[in-house]
Amino acid sequence: MPAFRYRALNPAGKLVRGVLEGDSERAVRQQLRTQSLRPVEVSAANRAPSRGEGSRLHKGLGLGLGGPRVSPADLSLLTRQLATLVLSNLPLAECLQAAAEQSRKAGTKALLLQVRSRVAEGHTLAYALGEFPQVFSEMYRAMVNAGEHAGFLGPVLSQLADYAEQRQYTTQKLKMAMIYPVILLAVAVAVVTALLVFVVPELIGIFAHSNRELPLLTRGLILTSDFLEAWGLWLFLALAGLAVGLRRFLRAPARRRAWHRWLLRVPGLSRLLIAVDTARFASTLSILMASGVPLLEALRIAGQVLSNLVLRDESLRVAERVQEGASLSKALGRSELFPPMMVHMVASGEASGELETMLERSAANQERELEMTLGTAMGLFEPLMVVVMGGLVLVIVLAILLPIFDLNTMVR
Repeated sequence: MPAFRYRALNPAGKLVRGVLEGDSERAVRQQLRTQSLRPVEVSAANRAPSRGEGSRLHKGLGLGLGGPRVSPADLSLLTRQLATLVLSNLPLAECLQAAAEQSRKAGTKALLLQVRSRVAEGHTLAYALGEFPQVFSEMYRAMVNAGEHAGFLGPVLSQLADYAEQRQYTTQKLKMAMIYPVILLAVAVAVVTALLVFVVPELIGIFAHSNRELPLLTRGLILTSDFLEAWGLWLFLALAGLAVGLRRFLRAPARRRAWHRWLLRVPGLSRLLIAVDTARFASTLSILMASGVPLLEALRIAGQVLSNLVLRDESLRVAERVQEGASLSKALGRSELFPPMMVHMVASGEASGELETMLERSAANQERELEMTLGTAMGLFEPLMVVVMGGLVLVIVLAILLPIFDLNTMVR
């Protein structure tokens, strides 16, 4: 039964929105009237909203021009709910219906009802999820497909929920680690700019018109202050325009690939980027293989989670070597981009027959090393910013005090 979005007026005259299932728009309107609601608009849940509805509907239902949008946190939650319901041996359509009823967000509810309608028509869950690629990634769909064919959909969904929760936890941890340094940097820039634009001109102005030559540091400070006062806004707009222009410039795959190749040559940064991507690659490959996805297909799908295009190309070459008959460890070892520890652990997993387990351990080791590296970097960055901030303030203070010292010398 298809799902429909609606907007209606309640008895108090307040506009309410939601999602209902029905055979047609007319049937949904009749359901609304039986609930003492006066329908204003009813439309298919998979239809893009009209321009007249505006961004209010986007925010209210979580539906964009490309269909439903579900945040990673919501996707993790609904996957966990589906896994629990499927493991309780309920029919799949009932599991989807129950998950939809538990959802408090209209966008997620509409999505689940649309998936349920496809399943009720006789399609597989993987096929139904495939109609919403903006929500369910290729890895997600491949694992569900493998689980359905093997008859282990519940455990596979449970693995997917664990994977999504771990990815969300790691992402949140990285964001939280960056919050304090970013705020500290922004405050430092704002304080120095405010001193140069508003405070320094008032203090230095009494020296600017004197006949005596000012110290070099003071003259430099005056020039910097005048420049920021006259061109500060334009400089900010130019930097913002440069950032937007660079982002558009890098939309071309060839340019973005060249940019990614350059990033991998930057000392320190390259190691961090490789650790992030290869940990994600190993974790994805492990969970795909554990779900019964063939190795070659798992390599192809896992390569898509790599954000660096150079590493993604290298993963395709690894898949080609495996297809030609090489072992996974040898294929990875021929590349200089994958960490040696990961290659050794993969070789150990192939020898012991526990490749999925060793891939998972490799991902965990890389994520732990990455966390330690970021913690060290953030620990060094914070005192470094304090030192830099203190140095800039010291320069400003000296630039103000040097002319005063000269006046004292003249008076004596």
